[in-house]
Amino acid sequence: MAPPVAFKRTKAARGGIDVLEAAPVVILARPQMAENVGTTARAMLNFGLGELRLVAPDFGWPNAKAVAAASGAAEILNRMQVFSTVAEAVFDLHHLYATTARDRGLVKEQHDPASAAAAARAQVAAGRRVGLLFGPERTGLDNDELALADGLVRIDVNPLFPSLNLAQAVLLCAYEWRRQGAEPAAAAGPEPAPKAALDGLLRQLLAELEDVGFFRSPDRRVSLGRAIAAMVERMRLTAPEVQLMRGIVKELRRGPLKRPGNDSG
Repeated sequence: MAPPVAFKRTKAARGGIDVLEAAPVVILARPQMAENVGTTARAMLNFGLGELRLVAPDFGWPNAKAVAAASGAAEILNRMQVFSTVAEAVFDLHHLYATTARDRGLVKEQHDPASAAAAARAQVAAGRRVGLLFGPERTGLDNDELALADGLVRIDVNPLFPSLNLAQAVLLCAYEWRRQGAEPAAAAGPEPAPKAALDGLLRQLLAELEDVGFFRSPDRRVSLGRAIAAMVERMRLTAPEVQLMRGIVKELRRGPLKRPGNDSG
């Protein structure tokens, strides 16, 4: 098990607010409004989350509207990274929680913001990198993106008016992180492999299954691919286990060995 992360604190450019650098990373997938990125940064800094990542935003970056909406939380925006896909944005994370408003039929850990924060603190205490993934304002995350997550977070809202602003969703999760204290409880168990390693294994496995005609149709390729991805995520493989699995897939690709004395004829 990796040693616990030491919580490094930095002072924000304005306001002197502590930022817990070991706190979860916030990832916004395909955000549609720059202002929501700014208000997300503000909510993050309010409750001690310091790292923001964007995936394929619908607007150009840098963006003056986002900076204005951040209201002094420009420190978060200055450190922000932009990625093309969710898979690229979570490459170094060991554990990922994704927010969703609907039941997608995925077999994953189910959380509310409070239980997700408690689980995230346990992961961080064990030296693991954790992410909170939020989808675009209009549609939310798609099934392929949700398949990357280890747990799903649902916020209990009024069913007669369930619409929640993106920054509000981030604020609720960030508040729960802060509310549960600065010293997380230690987590047991081996360190899971980072998402980039799992993605490499999954791509290799799906490519081999494609080559042997396992999927039989494009529709089955999509549905079974998602099921396999979810299965791999639930296995909580360590980095050595990922390497072992990749070696097994590679050897299976070669086919059976021809052993001396086994030839017929």
